[in-house]
Amino acid sequence: MGSKRRSFSDSSSIADNNIDKKLKGVIANNNKKNNNPISDLPLLKEIRDNPGKIEAMTVQQLRTALRDAGLPAKGLKRDLVAALACYLAKDIDGENSLLAEKQDPSSANESMSSRMEARSVENQVQDVNTVSEVSRVQRSRRIVKRLHSNGEAVEVDTEVVSIEQKLSVKADGASGSAQNLDICTKPSQRKRKVSSDVNSKDVSAENGTALPVNQSEPWTIFAHKKPQKGWIAYNPKTMRPAPPTGSTKYVKVLSWNVNGLRALLKLEGFSALQLAKRENFDVLCFQETKLQAKFSKYEMHVLIFEQEKDVESIRHSLIEGYDNSFWTCSNTKLGYSGTAIISRMVLKDYSIKFLLLVRYGLGISDHDSEGRVVTAEFDSFYLLCVYVPNSGDGLKRLTYRINEWDPSLSNYIKELEKSKPVILTGDLNCAHEEIDIYNPAGNKRSAGFTIEERQSFGTNFLSRGLVDTFRKQHPGVVGYTYWGYRHGGRKTNKGWRLDYFLVSEAIADNVHDSYILPDVLGSDHCPIGLILKL
Repeated sequence: MGSKRRSFSDSSSIADNNIDKKLKGVIANNNKKNNNPISDLPLLKEIRDNPGKIEAMTVQQLRTALRDAGLPAKGLKRDLVAALACYLAKDIDGENSLLAEKQDPSSANESMSSRMEARSVENQVQDVNTVSEVSRVQRSRRIVKRLHSNGEAVEVDTEVVSIEQKLSVKADGASGSAQNLDICTKPSQRKRKVSSDVNSKDVSAENGTALPVNQSEPWTIFAHKKPQKGWIAYNPKTMRPAPPTGSTKYVKVLSWNVNGLRALLKLEGFSALQLAKRENFDVLCFQETKLQAKFSKYEMHVLIFEQEKDVESIRHSLIEGYDNSFWTCSNTKLGYSGTAIISRMVLKDYSIKFLLLVRYGLGISDHDSEGRVVTAEFDSFYLLCVYVPNSGDGLKRLTYRINEWDPSLSNYIKELEKSKPVILTGDLNCAHEEIDIYNPAGNKRSAGFTIEERQSFGTNFLSRGLVDTFRKQHPGVVGYTYWGYRHGGRKTNKGWRLDYFLVSEAIADNVHDSYILPDVLGSDHCPIGLILKL
């Protein structure tokens, strides 16, 4: 309770006025204390001529020397030694550049860096009494680095960090105003900012695991209300394997709920071409395109269109080189739902082509009026792009979803698997496990996380031979694919994992990478990807 050492997660913080008083007092003391030249102080002169004597001095001798120099003489011996050493390291008789090395030649580089930092602060603040504070800061910084290098939880003196922040501002020549020192913010806000500034790390659910965090990359923030030991945040920069090398043949598929394709393509800064160049995918699956088209009937799962209102214009405005495109739209409610598969004519240089059969829907009229399924057959697998119905507000469609839709989709997949393996991708509208949602306790009766939907997901898909590729590759990784607009969840990484690549067990071991692209904006979902070795 009375200790000054606190962890970053500690709710307590040092009051700003105490820090400000300390800093102001340090500066003011320079005008009050003596600045006696060392030549007039025999004890200090003797120490200067024999620096190695400092470590051998008793506490009383150190205090006497510091009082002679007009410096505070309080603290532990290590504080007194550091304060006296820094005082003697000032520009006195031109000898300061050698003092630290004489004391400890093995730490010459660290001593030089510390001394330059201390001198920068001294030149700005113009007060030798800051030396003891700087010394404490330097020690605390070294403690932080050591703890991180050992993989331990970080614990630091928040008072020292606050002082360091203030001194750093002054050392950089910035104004000491309240605005520049950020002392007008709430203590809790300032504490979080300091923790990221001192060492840009986040801590996983497993105590002691320090993770890199960049506030411009919020998906790397570990965000979960019910974390378990060992869970960490997903970071594609560090968790994705290198692409297959050599003559390895593979296919790369992307899937994305775009929440309105027309709006996405009009979005300033978005370029489908740039996405294609960056990711070099072979196939792109869309869900919730919200395009409009009317069709009269199905023939062998193939749509017979009467009129294409949006599809044709969108088809020609997408990506050069991806000439195969297959679209299905809602027939009962225009501008609703909708899925599509867009592909190269030939996948890379492997002569892997679409076969003649492309299917729309499940072949069941009760399910096929909303444009939720497109199936494309490749040489060695079927690819299903699916947008599973949301149970809706008040869970109005929950019964339909778990009793009709999920079993029908599952049976359809099992029929396809009789001839070749299946890749099922899309927005499956279910966060299957607690690790897949930021706030599991608060969403037990929310569409997408009800116990009924989660059990149905397991029963109809996972228990029938499909493998969740991302979870297989990353068992303890918290990675989200959806962040609601309402509360700005994307900025704080408070999301859901609703988008999946599920594959037949027969090809599960061929999955080279199952990944998330959280930096791609334009929708409340982000794209996901799969690299499958052929």
